[in-house]
Amino acid sequence: MLKMKQFSTPESKALYQKKMMQKAGSFLVSLYRYVLLISISYVIIYPMVFMITTALKTPDAFLDPSIVWIPKVFSLEGFTQAFEALDFSNSFISTLVYEIVAAVIEIFSCTLAAYGMARFDFKLKGILNVFLMLLIFIPSQMIIIPMTINFSDFDILGIVGLIENIIGEPIKINLLNSVWPFYLPSLFGVGLRAGIIIFMYIQFFKGLPKELEEAAWIDGAGPFRTFLSIAIPSSGVILFTVSVFSVIWHWNDYYLAVMYTSSNYPMAVKLNTIEESISVLFRKHAITEKAMIVMAACLIFILPVLIMYMIVQKKFVQSIDKVGITG
Repeated sequence: MLKMKQFSTPESKALYQKKMMQKAGSFLVSLYRYVLLISISYVIIYPMVFMITTALKTPDAFLDPSIVWIPKVFSLEGFTQAFEALDFSNSFISTLVYEIVAAVIEIFSCTLAAYGMARFDFKLKGILNVFLMLLIFIPSQMIIIPMTINFSDFDILGIVGLIENIIGEPIKINLLNSVWPFYLPSLFGVGLRAGIIIFMYIQFFKGLPKELEEAAWIDGAGPFRTFLSIAIPSSGVILFTVSVFSVIWHWNDYYLAVMYTSSNYPMAVKLNTIEESISVLFRKHAITEKAMIVMAACLIFILPVLIMYMIVQKKFVQSIDKVGITG
């Protein structure tokens, strides 16, 4: 039989009970943490696992209820047909030209805008802060019609209309179905989710020591040179964080791409219309075969950004921890 633990004094017994309660509480907290993490991981990972297994199945395996996760026979036919349905070579190049280049432009233009708003005081700063909040809160769906009309008949400050009046002939500049509807907003810091990027930059620049800039000013550096020689080299962490976010946001962009282009669609648009492409290219395919092609296409679409994130995951998590959001 087990012997009860003997205590010399009531105080020692109370101390022992307190330690046991602390250990039990710690165990329950750890158990709850693991259960929560496993549950969240399952919710996140399950669609990915289902996508991979479905894309690798044969049509017979797709209809076999005994095969759930691991197919008996792996097939890559769905991937070859998905590449064809996505028009992968052209859509991938269009994604790089339209979206990724715009993301790179936006990363650096927002850096300059945020540095000016974080470090300098001027009369219109309050109004610009209001515009920044509007840029964050107003979705692109609310302004897409005037934006599309603006790019379809482009006129900068009425200059084109003035030239029309002088020469007496109509001039129509249509920027749709070109790179400019993507590049121009990014260049002027009002591109895809630019408000969030500028806000993150502002919070970071506010935390930089002003002594570094003052030392550069004493050495004769102006504001722009200080920005290039002090602010940019010191903002490697936030640059890395913003770059990951911006690339992923532009890679997944469907709405602006389908509004500004009528051909040479990026991959996000081709993926959204893949069922139509499958119906045209593979008319005799059954529903199960179409499902496998769609799953393979989804996997092809997310694979580049997934590989990118796997490569930079450690540094990205460290950058998020170092940046934070400060007032």
